[in-house]
Amino acid sequence: MTWFLDHWDEVITLARQHAVLAALPLAVGFLLALPLGWAARRWRTAYPILVTASGLLYTIPSLALFVLLPLVLGTRILDPLNVVVAMTIYTVALLVRTVADALGAVPEGVRSAAVALGYRAPRRFMTVELPLAVPVLVAGLRVAAVSNVSIVSVASLIGVTQLGDLLTDGYNRAIGGELITGILACLVLALLFDVTLQGLGRLLTPWVRVEQARGRPVTKGAAA
Repeated sequence: MTWFLDHWDEVITLARQHAVLAALPLAVGFLLALPLGWAARRWRTAYPILVTASGLLYTIPSLALFVLLPLVLGTRILDPLNVVVAMTIYTVALLVRTVADALGAVPEGVRSAAVALGYRAPRRFMTVELPLAVPVLVAGLRVAAVSNVSIVSVASLIGVTQLGDLLTDGYNRAIGGELITGILACLVLALLFDVTLQGLGRLLTPWVRVEQARGRPVTKGAAA
């Protein structure tokens, strides 16, 4: 606690940088995963290919990816863009299956009703399927967000500044207060991401709140 009080301004600065490096890839990765997940759900033969391929991306060691990306992108080793691109890859790897399964959870009767009402595919996806898939999508985003906060800290090993600096410096110099502060700061940041996404999910699914207010369990049919 004493170490944190003496260095709180540094911790806040590092937390902001850490948040950007985790949040930006989360947003970009989600936008990239949406069409891939839709394609995996739309064409049955594409599902195993896209899901397996995206899953393999997540098996790439983070440190190796951070080091290899400058060679691919032509950036400097200390460029934060390397971390953003790497975390975007990991986010897509986590979310392709989530998007596909979320869209698959939309009741077929709802799709049929939308078609009968004259909804074309793009409008049906944006106004019917995607809103009903929000609960599953948010659950996947929460997992991806916590994962991003954790993996970003590894980037301190290649010199990219964020909360991981507290972990490496605290360990190397045997400063317990700094090490514990870094761990707790990462946990708090992950919790803030999780709470924010959970609140966003509730905001985007008002029908869930209505059903909960009535004291009834929310089912697919009720949500539809």
